[in-house]
Amino acid sequence: MQDRTYTAEAEPGETVTVAGWVHEVRDLGGIAFLILRDTTGQIQVKFQKDEMDEDLVETGLGVSRESVITVTGAVEEEPRAPTGVEITPESVEVVAAADPELPLDPSGKVDAEISTRLDNRTLDLRKEEVQAIFEIRAEALAAIRAHFREVGCTEINTPKIVATGTEGGTELFPITYFGQEAFMNQSPQLFKQLMAGSSLERVFEIGPIFRAEEHNTPRHLNEATSIDFEGAFCDHQEAMDVVEGVVKAAYEAVAEECSEELETLGLADEFEVPEEAFPRLSYEEAIERINATGELEEQLVWGDDLPTEGEKALGEDVGTHYFITDWPSEIKPFYIMDHEEDEQLSTGFDLMHPRMELVSGGQREHRYEELVDGFEQQGLDPDAFEYYTKMFKYGMPPHAGWGLGGERLVMTMLGLENIREAVLFPRDRQRLSP
Repeated sequence: MQDRTYTAEAEPGETVTVAGWVHEVRDLGGIAFLILRDTTGQIQVKFQKDEMDEDLVETGLGVSRESVITVTGAVEEEPRAPTGVEITPESVEVVAAADPELPLDPSGKVDAEISTRLDNRTLDLRKEEVQAIFEIRAEALAAIRAHFREVGCTEINTPKIVATGTEGGTELFPITYFGQEAFMNQSPQLFKQLMAGSSLERVFEIGPIFRAEEHNTPRHLNEATSIDFEGAFCDHQEAMDVVEGVVKAAYEAVAEECSEELETLGLADEFEVPEEAFPRLSYEEAIERINATGELEEQLVWGDDLPTEGEKALGEDVGTHYFITDWPSEIKPFYIMDHEEDEQLSTGFDLMHPRMELVSGGQREHRYEELVDGFEQQGLDPDAFEYYTKMFKYGMPPHAGWGLGGERLVMTMLGLENIREAVLFPRDRQRLSP
């Protein structure tokens, strides 16, 4: 609308046209108020019944909540109004009437189950608390992109339909591609490594990944947003430096640019930007500290993956973001390079929030023969990945990288209980629509 004024910009003494949704109607007898809501806030529209055209009053007060309307009228100062001003309407137009029976209450006065909210996500997003989450998510991603550029990275976009899975196994979604079997990509891993071997050297991508895992938990999705980095002439220590910078940049941007959203979510006083360097614990030290907490029924031994309750106990013990480094080679993917001085140890690392894992990464195996051996040891056919492996014959530099879960970053940053709160239209075992 060319002549539209946002509610937050309406000033006393002006005649404006505002447009938005009917948030509430309050009829007090001789006087009534309609609260109109748009993306910038709310404004009060006053109906003095005995002084106004009857049809105008009937239109304004007869419209159902969440209908889309436009209001034209004079803006006047009114200290008792929610925003200190109100509009005396000259005209009210109902652009799109809403069904009076709403599946949920966008005002938030009546709670709804998360399944109901996700089934009606458009309505759910009219709540300022939900809007705040996605404004913060957008700010965090913008800051992450900016930080990547500051450290010399080029943004790339890699295929999401592939002939072979990144890691093989049963976690692949098969699709039919012009009569051939294909899969939704689990990760940009192989493609970003190929880019590290090009003259681009340092690359990043923010895009969807697909995992056919049969999880049904508050922290797993089958389609997620992965924030990926790969750098040539970069070892695992430097890769950890980059991800630490990315996470801190996201927190700093949210603290600086999203004060209103944090206030809306009740986090203004407790939101903390990480300032100290993230501790780097070896895998061996991590299992020792978990065992020392006494939270597990059975003590962990070398080679065990860390159970959820173990991660939780260690997170409470450390109390901040931290890395786990020097994982056993046998439990890390084939493309993770081993330490030269000890082949039992990999250069793999995880970045942990006290609540959960955020990042998996490491230095990659850049030597052709060792890479092919890794495929075979993992039970994968190297010939199926020839498009990838053959490039390692043509001068592949040492390189390292990682993948960060975008929804998990937002979830832990804001203390959300369910990862589905951090994605517009989740895809999990039960949800394929909307």
